[in-house]
Amino acid sequence: MTNTKPIEFHQVTGLSVDFGGTKTLAARLHNGKIVKQLQIATEGDATVDRQISSIIDLLQQLSITTTDKVAVAVAGRITATGVWEAVNSKTLSEVKGVPICEILARKLNRRVIVKNDALAALLGEAAFGAARGYPRVAFITVSTGIGGAIVLDGIPLVSADGIAGHIGFSTSRYATEQCGCGRMQTVESVASGRAIAASAIAGGHPVNDAKEVYAAHLKGLPWATALIQVSAKATAELCANLQSILGLDLIVIGGGIGLAPGYLAMVRQSLAVEPAIFQVKLVATELAANAALYGALLDD
Repeated sequence: MTNTKPIEFHQVTGLSVDFGGTKTLAARLHNGKIVKQLQIATEGDATVDRQISSIIDLLQQLSITTTDKVAVAVAGRITATGVWEAVNSKTLSEVKGVPICEILARKLNRRVIVKNDALAALLGEAAFGAARGYPRVAFITVSTGIGGAIVLDGIPLVSADGIAGHIGFSTSRYATEQCGCGRMQTVESVASGRAIAASAIAGGHPVNDAKEVYAAHLKGLPWATALIQVSAKATAELCANLQSILGLDLIVIGGGIGLAPGYLAMVRQSLAVEPAIFQVKLVATELAANAALYGALLDD
């Protein structure tokens, strides 16, 4: 997708699925409006057959017809040949070498557009949201993991192996642990929701997930605030690194943690201590959790 052919909201029609690490959204869009939306929890350790079945079940609940355009955004890598691979095995433990484009095309008897979820979200924001009109942009989703995507001069940065844009697996000076991707001291291993919850539990705090940690932070509990601050500092460091490499006009922040009250302000505060040339403009996603639903439906 490039900026040479602007796309308007009213041109987006079809069924779209956003398969994330924690939840899966599905929607029927008509002329740019979401007319029906569904949400289920993602079973990260489920078999591939079960994951595919959950996607198809959601489409069936949306009353899929033979003429509906269908698009799916998924966490993980999508190769040039349409193979789905998890990068962090702790998020999607059974996703290994899955020919998802072929499987969905066969089961649904049509071409199915499949994209990485962060890339789909950025394409949605570039076409309809916070990144519209900016030629060089990146997207960072701070959620279960740390997702990312990049568009340079209107052209998405992609690679044959699907790893391009997975910026959460770059390293951070704030990290100490091994990431589920196998690398040491990644941004994801310190800033993600999974990492925040793991750190809280290791510190003896009885929480189930990062949402509970963030709620404790908003209540003013120092231990929780310290964990959220580290996440925000690591995210700000990532923003400065991206700016130094790519010279961006804008970075869009999304995800359940990224959009939580006060988080973006904390990232901006941490970024403000960097030299001015690295202080790239940061904005919140305008389409919020629906960004990938819109972006997934945009033709390649």
